[in-house]
Amino acid sequence: MEPIRRAALVSATIHEIGAQGSMDVTVAQIARRAGMSPGLAHHYFGSKEQIFAASMRHILTLYAAQVRGALIMAPTPRARIEAIIRASFTAMSTRPEHISAWLNFYVQARKSPETARLLDIYHRRLQSNLHYAFALLVPARADILARGVAAMIDGLYCRHASGAAGDISAQSIETLLHYVALALDDKPHIPIQGATA
Repeated sequence: MEPIRRAALVSATIHEIGAQGSMDVTVAQIARRAGMSPGLAHHYFGSKEQIFAASMRHILTLYAAQVRGALIMAPTPRARIEAIIRASFTAMSTRPEHISAWLNFYVQARKSPETARLLDIYHRRLQSNLHYAFALLVPARADILARGVAAMIDGLYCRHASGAAGDISAQSIETLLHYVALALDDKPHIPIQGATA
């Protein structure tokens, strides 16, 4: 039962953070949503910070699996860049509870070494994947382009959290593909209908 209960607590944590819109949730609230006692939650994780870290690892694991799956289907460096961009704005990644939890992890990272470490792993993997693809296309500019696209992914994801109108996922993908096309001196990607130029 332990793996099942741990998974239930992680899922409850993500949903509770999403419902509250902050990390200001208690173990009792998390346990209640998971259908168990606070004592059992402490038994499995030890502290609220450890529950938060497990929840962040879960979200990162899901995201990494999406990226790996997308990259397997990408036969060219350009396709790899597009695959990473699209994997960053899937229906799973943009669920309201995941967005809220993800943004709050950034805040938590300022005071939690473990959360900061996990966030650093995410940033390094994202930039490394992008750098590998850009290096095959424009070696001299691979570093700055990888950093630029990684920053735009995070920035557009933050805009998602603001509740802006429209299909933010589609607009974010189109914006990034347009930026990549311009950066590679390629034919610019045509923005989707309704998106600003």
